[in-house]
Amino acid sequence: MLSEAEMKRLRWRCTHRAQLEMDLLLGNFLDKHFSNLSPEQEAAFVILAEMEDVELWPLVMGRRECRDPVQAQVLSMLRSVGTA
Repeated sequence: MLSEAEMKRLRWRCTHRAQLEMDLLLGNFLDKHFSNLSPEQEAAFVILAEMEDVELWPLVMGRRECRDPVQAQVLSMLRSVGTA
């Protein structure tokens, strides 16, 4: 579980991206689904959120394979939320 300061930093990182699409996708996911993630998935989401958009966007779009299985789970969740 993240501390209050860590959550504030994560929220800022999710909503102040270079791409508006990423702001919306990550911010909405954080608000609606982050609390339901396992500790491993939380850690994977934080790692993904720390990536630059040029690295993360191809993973989110499925144009680049993610080798980490937990990050791949979180990316799959992001994709399903993004299309809902």
